[in-house]
Amino acid sequence: MEFNDLQQENGVRWRLRLVCLVLLCFLHPANAQVRYSIPEELKIGSLVGNIAQDLGLDLTRLRSGRARIVTGENIQYTELKADKGTLIVNERIDREQLCGDATPCSFTFEILLENPMELHPVTIEVLDVNDNAPTFQTNHLEFEISESAALGSRFGLESADDKDVGQNGLQNYILTPNDNFVLKQHVNPDGSKYAEMVLQKSLDREEKPHLSLKLLAVDGGNPQKSGTVLIDIKILDVNDNAPVFNQTIYKATVTENAPKGTHVITVNASDIDSGLNAQITYHFSKSKAGKADLFDIDETTGKIYVTKEIDFEKDKKIEFRVEAKDQGGLTDSSNVEIEVLDVNDNAPVITVMSFNSPVSENSPIGKTIGIVNVKDVDSGDNGQMRCGIEGNVPFKIKSNVRNYYALTIDAELDRETVSGYNITLVCSDQGSPILSSKKSFNLQLSDINDNAPVFLKNMFSAEVKENNSPGVSILTLFAKDFDENQNSRISYILEEKQIGGSPISEYISVNSESGIVHAVRSFDYEQIKEFVFITRAQDGGSPPLSSNVTVKILIQDQNDNPPQVLYPIQTGGSMVAEMVSRSADVGYLVTKVVAVDVDSGQNAWLSYKLQKAADRALFEVGLQNGEIRTIRQVTDKDAVKQRLNVIVEDNGQPSRSATVIVNVAVADSFPEVLSEFTDFPHDKEYNDNLTFYLVLALAVVSFLFITCLVVIISVKIYRWRQSRILYHSSLPVIPYYPPRYSDTMRTGTLPHVYNYEVCRTTDSRKSDIKVGRTGSQNMLIMDPSATGTMQRIQSEKSILDDLDSPLEVSSDILPFLFAVSYLSIYKSFEKKALKHVLK
Repeated sequence: MEFNDLQQENGVRWRLRLVCLVLLCFLHPANAQVRYSIPEELKIGSLVGNIAQDLGLDLTRLRSGRARIVTGENIQYTELKADKGTLIVNERIDREQLCGDATPCSFTFEILLENPMELHPVTIEVLDVNDNAPTFQTNHLEFEISESAALGSRFGLESADDKDVGQNGLQNYILTPNDNFVLKQHVNPDGSKYAEMVLQKSLDREEKPHLSLKLLAVDGGNPQKSGTVLIDIKILDVNDNAPVFNQTIYKATVTENAPKGTHVITVNASDIDSGLNAQITYHFSKSKAGKADLFDIDETTGKIYVTKEIDFEKDKKIEFRVEAKDQGGLTDSSNVEIEVLDVNDNAPVITVMSFNSPVSENSPIGKTIGIVNVKDVDSGDNGQMRCGIEGNVPFKIKSNVRNYYALTIDAELDRETVSGYNITLVCSDQGSPILSSKKSFNLQLSDINDNAPVFLKNMFSAEVKENNSPGVSILTLFAKDFDENQNSRISYILEEKQIGGSPISEYISVNSESGIVHAVRSFDYEQIKEFVFITRAQDGGSPPLSSNVTVKILIQDQNDNPPQVLYPIQTGGSMVAEMVSRSADVGYLVTKVVAVDVDSGQNAWLSYKLQKAADRALFEVGLQNGEIRTIRQVTDKDAVKQRLNVIVEDNGQPSRSATVIVNVAVADSFPEVLSEFTDFPHDKEYNDNLTFYLVLALAVVSFLFITCLVVIISVKIYRWRQSRILYHSSLPVIPYYPPRYSDTMRTGTLPHVYNYEVCRTTDSRKSDIKVGRTGSQNMLIMDPSATGTMQRIQSEKSILDDLDSPLEVSSDILPFLFAVSYLSIYKSFEKKALKHVLK
């Protein structure tokens, strides 16, 4: 590998060619080590080496394993190009800043791969280039030397400092040529060089009181660099013995973080001179004075004290020189070596390499969710670590590679029970006292569709009033899904069902998102009173989950139907007249107004009131049963024609009503009634013709009646056994069927009355036929127009049609049908007789 165009800071261009050492060895893929050598100050982006090729890995493995560089340092000098499998320079690399004067200089990091986890250490050796010149701490040195200094006397000079190392470091000192001094160079135990001036010719203060020399420090680089310092020598008088240390090397130990003022060691030097020339002062040598900044020395006693905080992790061993100087300026020097003892002052440092959040709630046990690196810069037991997880959480920590820990799942997870975890990792060392560090992780669980929607009720029910507006909201269905997001998005679906031959969708609809049940059309209580259907709640998961619920809708009755009058029947052109004898007692039952209401409940409770009458003092109407009775004795003064207006009201809010007109004839004879209700003359010819036809009609009807009676009795005997089965049954109340009246006479005065009445009651397991009940209600059918012809009020079919809507006709109605047939035939003959008379 070649590296070109390196510049000096002074602007001189030069070229340097270097060959980089690569690919030292191949080891096991999970433990292979690679070492590269590169020069310092390479340009950012320069190639370091092909790490994929050197580790024997392909590019696919680098990408699938999420290969990355992991270090415990803040600065990442290199960058991994996973797509090319190469290492390139990522930050400026200054060997002097990185390693100081340590040699060789290198830094180490790891290449981390996952699935499976692999760790490949990589060491980068940084080669020095000559980018630093030797420098002195000062540019001027002063010496005071006695003229009596003996030949061979030595004078220590300030050492130059060159941050480069090896051949590029400080190589030589050069002293300006002179007659008195020669330069002698020495090497310290640590390899550093220093120089001394050696007196080779006696000094003569009177001849030369002052000497000016120049000391030059040069390195071995190409091109060569140098630094200079001026030396001023003042010649003193007679001090011919220099101080001498009693030890060449002083060794001591100090505990890191020792308090300021702690005594470390005492140095001692002696001078065989006497008087002022024997007084010695101690100083730190200017050579490597930076290390001595952590300490202070007593100039008089030579005791060395701690002045700054000492950190074992920065300096495990401290070396510096101490000088002893007498009053005549003669000096001696000695080395001091201080070993720093480690204490447990650093807690473990936890660095997160990777952490996956969220994870699926169905993740398998043993799955790795995070990788952490834990380091303790202390040494020995102080740097030994143990890691664990606080609390009772379904996770555990395990170590597969030195200083690397994997955070894995230890139990099944359920997001609906616990949606997330705060995981606290605790790492402690084994020092005394024990120091520990914590790292918290917030892990969220992602949802899967493992919960079906759940309705809050087993069955929903609601009531809606009939005649509702289409589209009205009836109730809201609500289901809950313990999943989240799309898995908890619920859609409400109406299950298909037939109601009365029509699909349920023609009655109601369910909003798929809100669950609101709407009425599709207006309901009629008289047609349908309730319906039940099933709604399904389905989530949006894949595959979707669902649950069903039963919904019951009750239709509430409204008072939307007025009462219907069954009797007396109102016709357009005829008038029904009830006949009351003038001899009727108080409370005499004139007739009964029969009405029904197809509504239910209180909406069908009917009340009867007399709205208008010719004589209110003569009649009253039963409030509950609709019976019209006399309330006083009928007199001759009472008018023959009585017109009553009866109103029938239900109990709804608001109430509805129907009005019926009841005509009552107060008379003892038919001609009296006829004269009141018609305008025809009652001459003898009319009465004779009328009598003839009435007798003829009566004879025919009597024959038919006897025949029908025989048939009825036969049917009753045949059905006698079947009627016993119904004896204990509880049948609904059948409304009162209106009576039909048949009046006939031989003389024209109506002395004989035959009343045929058929009733059904709550205990009518049998039908009753009452024949020839004298003195009961009488009915006249008159035409109030101009003809005076008596007409039939209604045919048999009309009666059955009126009764069929609210009632269920059973076989027991047969007697009633025979009676009605008899009355119908009678009326037919009567009508024909009257028409013949009128002609």
